[in-house]
Amino acid sequence: MKTAISSAGPGIESQVDTRFGRCAYFVIVNVEGNEIKEEKSIENPGVNMPGGAGISAAQIVANEKVKAVVSGNVGPKAFYVLNSLGIEIYQAVPGTVKENAEKLLRNELQKIDSGSGGGFARGRGFGRRF
Repeated sequence: MKTAISSAGPGIESQVDTRFGRCAYFVIVNVEGNEIKEEKSIENPGVNMPGGAGISAAQIVANEKVKAVVSGNVGPKAFYVLNSLGIEIYQAVPGTVKENAEKLLRNELQKIDSGSGGGFARGRGFGRRF
């Protein structure tokens, strides 16, 4: 199963990043049987986007034809995109990308059934003026 894991750095030994849309990297792991067969790191261009980072991230991992995503917080818009494409979303736990991939293989990660937080562009707007 091809899986995208949000990561603080490139490679499977990097720590998981709990943010989906604004993680530094996506590590794509391809698992066959009970073994990681290949990995690919993709730098996330949305890390500093003022808005739309979650949707952009969802498009990136969808283009990689992943079947699952492992991350911390997935905002409601990104969740909707991933869910509509049939991509399953799992809650990451503290540790490395490799550890999370192994936990996913052993069915030890909790499936996420709704988006959380997000959608507010990190407060970079001017807000309401009265």
